[in-house]
Amino acid sequence: MKIKNLIFLAIAASIACSSPRQNVMKTLSEASQKGKFLFAHQDGLSYGKYWTVKDVLNDPIDRSDVKDACGSFPAIAGFDLGGIELKDSANLDSVSFEFMRRAAKKHIERGGLVTISWHMRNPLTGGTTWDVSSNRVVESVLEGGENHQKFMEWLGRGVEFLKSMGGIPIIFRPWHENTADWFWWGSPYCNPEQFRALWALTYEAFKEVDNLIWAFSPTGKCGEEEYMKFYAGDDMVDIVGFDSYQSGFNPDSVEKYIELMQSALEMVSKIAEERGKLYCVAETGLEGLPDPQWWTGTLLKALEGYNPCYVLVWRNAWERPEHYYAPFKDSHDSEDFRSFIASGRVQMLD
Repeated sequence: MKIKNLIFLAIAASIACSSPRQNVMKTLSEASQKGKFLFAHQDGLSYGKYWTVKDVLNDPIDRSDVKDACGSFPAIAGFDLGGIELKDSANLDSVSFEFMRRAAKKHIERGGLVTISWHMRNPLTGGTTWDVSSNRVVESVLEGGENHQKFMEWLGRGVEFLKSMGGIPIIFRPWHENTADWFWWGSPYCNPEQFRALWALTYEAFKEVDNLIWAFSPTGKCGEEEYMKFYAGDDMVDIVGFDSYQSGFNPDSVEKYIELMQSALEMVSKIAEERGKLYCVAETGLEGLPDPQWWTGTLLKALEGYNPCYVLVWRNAWERPEHYYAPFKDSHDSEDFRSFIASGRVQMLD
C-alpha cells in the first residue's frame, strides 16, 4: 500500500510540532508508517462488563476491562456527548460528564489519546438519536429552518463542554454512520448538500475549541462515490474512516466481515492517499465475542495489508450482559487478545 502522504505528514509534523493537535497527528502518522495502529475502546474508563464508576468526583480512574485482561490501558479512550445538548448531568449511557472530563484529562496525562462522538437527540421531534420518524430534521436545523436557533444552542453546549476540558487534543467524530438509515442525520433523511451543510455548521461552531481533530466515518458498506458525496471537504476533515461490525458468528459472517473490511479499507486508504489524510477504523467489533480467537483469527486478517492509524471497538455495557466488544478479566478471548497485542501491529498505552 502507498504511504507517501503519511510519510509527508509525519515529516511536516516533526518540523513544526508546536501544538497538542500536531502532536496527536504525528503520533497517529508514525504508528501507521510502522505498520501499527492505536487500539481504542469506547467508554472503557467509565465502566466494564461487571463494574461501573459510582464516585464520579473521586474515582482514581485506574481501571478498564482491557487493562484487566492484558495489563495495559487502550491507547485511545472513547467517549460520547449524547445528552450534553439537553444539559443533562450524564450522557445517554449514564456516564457523568464531570467524570468524562476528569477521565479524558487523566488519559491524556498518562500519554493516551481521546476520541469523542455525539449521539445527539432529535431536535425536531424530541426523540432519541434513533428517532427517524421525520425526514426533515436536518433541514429544520440548517440556517432558515425552524429549529436552527435551538440547534445552535445545542451545539454551543457541546462547545462549552469541550472547552472546559482545557484544550486537550480530541479526535472529534460527529454525525457518524451517516450513510445508514438508523440516525436522524442518515442519508435517507437528508441529501448530500444538506449533510455537508450540517457538517460545516458544526465545524464553524466548534472553531473556538482548541486542538480538535475531525474524523469522518460513514458505514463501511458505502462505495467511494457515495462516501465522497457526503464528504464535507479537505479543510474540515483530518481523518477519513468508517464504521463496520461483524454480524453474528458463523463461517459466512466471518468471511463477509473480512471482505467488507478489506473493501472499506481499500476505499479509505485510497481517499487518504489522494487527499493527504490519515485513515482509521472508527468503530468495529463482534458483540458478545462468541469467537475466542476473534482478535487474531478475524480482526487481524481483516486489517491485513492496510495501516489504519487507529482501530476502535465498541463498549462493554455493564447494564446489558451480552453487549460487549472488548476482553475483560478471564474472558475466554483474553489469551487471544494478548496474542493480538503481541503480533507487533497493536499499540496500547504502554
